[in-house]
Amino acid sequence: MPTPAAQPTMISTVSGPMPASRWLPPTGSGPGLVLLQEIFGVSVYIKQRAADLAALGYVVVAPEIYWRLDDSSIDESRPDFLEQAMAVVNRLDWDAAVADGRAALEQLRSMPDVSGGVGLIGFCFGGGLAFNIAAVSDPDVLVSYYGSALPSLLGLAGQVGTPSLHHFGLADAYLDRETVETIRDAVAGPNTVVETYPGAGHAFDNPHPAFHHREASALAWQSTAAFLTDKLAPGRG
Repeated sequence: MPTPAAQPTMISTVSGPMPASRWLPPTGSGPGLVLLQEIFGVSVYIKQRAADLAALGYVVVAPEIYWRLDDSSIDESRPDFLEQAMAVVNRLDWDAAVADGRAALEQLRSMPDVSGGVGLIGFCFGGGLAFNIAAVSDPDVLVSYYGSALPSLLGLAGQVGTPSLHHFGLADAYLDRETVETIRDAVAGPNTVVETYPGAGHAFDNPHPAFHHREASALAWQSTAAFLTDKLAPGRG
């Protein structure tokens, strides 16, 4: 089966059209997912994950959250790529990014090829952003991979009632075990699942050699696919 290909699209926001990419599942329709990027932008990795989700049966939209910034280019082949990314994300207006993500979710819900529910999935920076968007909107599901902003967003936990799945590596130098347990306690509820992976560091799903943990990536993806099937039921919407 061919890999689903990206299609350019635009998301209407209060500041004008935000560029985005869209992937359709092989059936041409299905439940929807807004995929929110890492700090590296809508990278080759993020586009691959979008195609992976489309192959599972979802209509996927990945908005260009950095679209408001004059220069957001990041060269992942350079040794200072992480510093480049941090410099970009530090210029981002967080509240505007939340509003943009919410606009993407609302527009996705109205797309004619979306049938069934719609949800949010985010990685690192996008994992925290997805959590914040879920607190101010009404997605049907939330999947957050090691949301880097979560420690500063836990006051919103009571506003996130949607079924949610959180992934964390237990060797994460940025979100250490104590922080993960604090997050677990704050988001705890009957619809929340928190999964942890021994030996995995931050951004363990990213295939870059600096981050990747093969076993954790595979296990987390299997769990994500099952969780999304349970909550959004592709093909049955």
